[in-house]
Amino acid sequence: MSFDHRRFLATVSESPGIYRMLDAQGDTLYVGKARRLKARLASYFRGALNAKTQALVSRIADIQVTVTNSETEALLLEQTLIKELRPPYNILLRDDKSYPFIFVTDRHPFPALEYKRARSRRDDGRYLGPYPSSHAVRESLSLMQKIFRIRNCEDSVFAHRTRPCLQYQIERCSAPCVGHISEEDYRRDLEHAVQCLEGKSEQVTRELTEAMEAASRELAFEEAARLRDQIQQLRQLQQRQFVDTADGDADVFALASRPGALCISVLSVRHGRLLGARHHAPTNGLDLSPDALLAEFVSQYYLGQAREIPREVITSHPLEERALIAAALGERAGRQVRIVDQVRGHRAQWKSLAITNAEQQLAGQLASQSQLARRFAALREALGLETPPARLECFDISHSHGEATVASCVVFDENGPRKSDYRRFNIEGVAAGDDYAAMRQALTRRFRRLQEGEGQRPDILIVDGGKGQLNMAREVLGDLDASGVILLGVAKGTTRKAGLETLFLETVERTLDLDGASPALHLIQHIRDEAHRFAITGHRTRRDKVRRTSTLEGIPGVGPKRRRELLRFFGGLQGVRQASREELARVPGISAALAETIHRALHG
Repeated sequence: MSFDHRRFLATVSESPGIYRMLDAQGDTLYVGKARRLKARLASYFRGALNAKTQALVSRIADIQVTVTNSETEALLLEQTLIKELRPPYNILLRDDKSYPFIFVTDRHPFPALEYKRARSRRDDGRYLGPYPSSHAVRESLSLMQKIFRIRNCEDSVFAHRTRPCLQYQIERCSAPCVGHISEEDYRRDLEHAVQCLEGKSEQVTRELTEAMEAASRELAFEEAARLRDQIQQLRQLQQRQFVDTADGDADVFALASRPGALCISVLSVRHGRLLGARHHAPTNGLDLSPDALLAEFVSQYYLGQAREIPREVITSHPLEERALIAAALGERAGRQVRIVDQVRGHRAQWKSLAITNAEQQLAGQLASQSQLARRFAALREALGLETPPARLECFDISHSHGEATVASCVVFDENGPRKSDYRRFNIEGVAAGDDYAAMRQALTRRFRRLQEGEGQRPDILIVDGGKGQLNMAREVLGDLDASGVILLGVAKGTTRKAGLETLFLETVERTLDLDGASPALHLIQHIRDEAHRFAITGHRTRRDKVRRTSTLEGIPGVGPKRRRELLRFFGGLQGVRQASREELARVPGISAALAETIHRALHG
């Protein structure tokens, strides 16, 4: 029996709360929250829904509702249930280990810097961090041992040493185990290491500089040289930490997505020091927008797991219900938490770095051999081929109202983008904005070169456009006798949204129907987007080059000095264009005959 949503909605409260959507077996499909339960639930049963949400609604057999006192309470309960039930249509984070720390004990005369996975109430000492990964902890420990020669051995090993170990020989430990350094000096070095880990390296550098100068005055040149080496190493560390500001505790979230792939990178900054990054690839079960997806992720990241909440959260996209999430995080942390997406200064650097990390991580996901092999295999199956295609080429056209038209050709093989085979074609001699003629010229030039033995024949030719571009491509292939090439047209849907494209196979009468989650469609979208990017880049370069070149250049009798006088007199090129012959002749150095020449050159 199908779910009777009308009868159900008649009994739902308008209060805030959470809802659980269940399937016929009683398993939870999705957990959501709402400020007004009735309005939110009604939206699932009316209006236009994307394909993934329609799939969810078709499986609903029952909905269970829990009313809460406030929307913040609903958000907290939602994240608790998502962690407990792990519904397939929610964003799910892997419930991994807690973030690691560096621990310094107070119970040992010569403490080591220790790696700790989680805080313990029984530990008597200081915790530094948390760090985003074990790699970030080990890198920080290695740097501190190298600069300040802090021991890294176990207490049991330390207690039984009778002579210095290899770490002392390679100058990564001061050998406190055998008395080669006093407790006071070791504590000083340890405190300097801790200050650096807390982002106070500039303060440590100043102290070491003063100590070096004092040692020099006392003629303790060996000690002065050792301090000089430490200062140099600290300066190198500060150069690497280019966003080190000694100010700010923040987590920075950046989202990057392409068809079939998604990455969210989280950068951790403590005391103004960048500690490292973690990358997540959550599922987007309901095809949420970036704003909604990142809001769900941030909520679950902090509220669904026991994590330290910084004073500031910076995001690459404005979060849906930002104020609500900030209130929930503040309630959990016991203090105010800011959530911002518009930042300046060093915070803008953090955000830019997070976006770069997310995009690079996403590119790595798309370029992975297993991902590519799966997509090529899916395309082979969708086209009914005996073997996967070895070479795909995609063409796209870019211009600004017909100006500086450029066609791009990008190439993919089983290893992904083959950038050495990418080509651009500057389109000349066609009417402004005539994409069909531009496509004809680019394809003709490409396949004519192929006839002459230049290049490699593609297995599949993809053109970005509708029926007109497809017919144009088919005519060119026929005229140049380019047989054996599968022709595929990609027409954007009415909303121009990824997943709603129409794919034409060979002719406009034959379409290729692929599900929005199909790896074959994701491959086509990937190469289409790459062709679009490559065309736009070439068009902008060509357009900017043209715009940097004054149209006054090349006019006989108009040299640099007269060009400068014309532009100064009329306030720019637009004023020169609008001037009459008589007005042009008023410019110093411009005769009536030259004014006539200029006017004719500018107006044809």
